[in-house]
Amino acid sequence: MRAAGRFNAQLMDYIRDFVRPGITTEEIDRLVHEYTLGYGHVPAPLNYQGFPKSCCTSINEVICHGIPGPYLLKEGDIVNVDVTTIVGGWHGDQSETFLVGAVSEEARNVTQCALNALYLGIEAIRPGGRISDIGDAIVKEASRWGFSVVHEYIGHGLGRRFHQEPNIPHFPTPRSRSERIEPGTCFTIEPMINAGSRYTVMDPTDGWTVRTRDGQCSAQFEHTILMTETGPEMLTKTRRGPQKGHSFS
Repeated sequence: MRAAGRFNAQLMDYIRDFVRPGITTEEIDRLVHEYTLGYGHVPAPLNYQGFPKSCCTSINEVICHGIPGPYLLKEGDIVNVDVTTIVGGWHGDQSETFLVGAVSEEARNVTQCALNALYLGIEAIRPGGRISDIGDAIVKEASRWGFSVVHEYIGHGLGRRFHQEPNIPHFPTPRSRSERIEPGTCFTIEPMINAGSRYTVMDPTDGWTVRTRDGQCSAQFEHTILMTETGPEMLTKTRRGPQKGHSFS
């Protein structure tokens, strides 16, 4: 898992220099695909339950699972790039939301909130602690900004399978209040923060793309976490990406 996380972070650092006005999301996907195969690894999203591409690119009001295509990124967009790699049979999974040039204050704020929420969720957990500690911390941060937390799409266990137990909701639930995170558990924290309401709508034409119901923008950050005997270890930490305390201002 550590090897998978390290490579996935390396991939994210590679792709970040290309996320700029004028590139298509299809080109981003091609770069992800070729880089991954060049190291002898496997892009996990490709053909996963029929998903047609090697990464997800979710732009503006798209919350998650955006399919790369001919769209040209333009000044003012925000785009989440979600990459997952299979390395030696194990999965590394993460995502970042990128600001494409100068963006609106709302887009900048929702991106900042999503980053803050991710790190607050990580800081909230401890060996044997409740899963709901993650959701409590994330909801509190979203509320502070006047934003909302998506309920339909959540974090998940990760290992030899892309998605497995435990489920990691980004809001407290009765089940998450009773479940504990024991040492040895690998999972993702990936809060999706909406500028408007939390409600979502699935694109009926492709069966993957999820948008905000009210058309307002959404942002997300994700890391793969290993709970150790002494606390959470981030397996997908990048060298050049936004870290705890980063400001998008």
